[in-house]
Amino acid sequence: MTPRTLGTALALLLAGAAASTTVSAHERVPSGQQVGTSPWGPKDEIGRLNLITEASRAAILSRVSGGRAYDLATEYYVGMPSWQDAGDPHYQFWMTHTPRGTVMDDPMGVGETMNLTRSYTGTAFSMYSHTGTHIDALNHFGIHGKIWNGFEADKHLGDRGWNVTGIEKFPPLIARGVLIDVAGAKGMDMLPDSYRVTRQDLKDALARQHVQLQQGDIVLIRTGRMRLFEQPKAYMANPPGMGLDAARFLVEDSGAMIVGADNLSFETFPSEVSDDYVPLHTYLLAQQGAPIIELVALDELARDKVYEFAFIGGPLKIRGGDAAPLRPVALPVRP
Repeated sequence: MTPRTLGTALALLLAGAAASTTVSAHERVPSGQQVGTSPWGPKDEIGRLNLITEASRAAILSRVSGGRAYDLATEYYVGMPSWQDAGDPHYQFWMTHTPRGTVMDDPMGVGETMNLTRSYTGTAFSMYSHTGTHIDALNHFGIHGKIWNGFEADKHLGDRGWNVTGIEKFPPLIARGVLIDVAGAKGMDMLPDSYRVTRQDLKDALARQHVQLQQGDIVLIRTGRMRLFEQPKAYMANPPGMGLDAARFLVEDSGAMIVGADNLSFETFPSEVSDDYVPLHTYLLAQQGAPIIELVALDELARDKVYEFAFIGGPLKIRGGDAAPLRPVALPVRP
């Protein structure tokens, strides 16, 4: 399978690993790299989310203008883009109760007449935690068995998840949101396959949009990839994504609290770093304490040139989880 015809996310990851086939698995991350230590103390489990305060929430909510709301979440559907080729369960949806079935089975013991007059529908679903629009917890990736703030997997990870840094620890996400429309700034509907967004790309787009980043922002990058969301293989194959230096610009230079994008995994593959197949996840989650939002629907914001907004969302409180589905909304704000 050639780089141009990669059809699955697993193949993309393997391509990144193949770039340095002589490096053993335990040497992929340089021994000199360490996880970040939190400036909020040794018990901190949420990293940069500590930047959310009553004052910061009030500041952005006080600027909300009008009643328009933008839904930034994808729909879930059977066959949607997923990591199933890496061994993770794909999204599955099935009926547990139907009007016809309840008449036949009488599961509630209420009798045929009641079932005929009171139609009952019920469903169940299952999926990998990193499916659809979701946010990564800080335990999702680590370095040498440790995650953000030095928590060790051997001490804190059990069969039912992490007892620290679980996604349930995240507060409601209410903050200033900023869209950086990189594709739009380049006059494109969608960035080319495997394109790696640079620091200069971000600066150029921000200048075009007349927007400046601030500490505590939730920064969302539009590559245009969401145009292919209904075509799972095309969406997943060779996606554009962020470069490591661009991520440094967002977090270290500009103070971003959370970063996200409309692509599969924020970064792109194969990795630009020979000894780390997911350098942006390592850097953002394990070293900077900055959560990542993936598969964000940004096309409507870009269409209407809404580059600054109040971001409101909250992940499902899955105890010990490394990620959870997210239903974010964007509310336009006054200058």
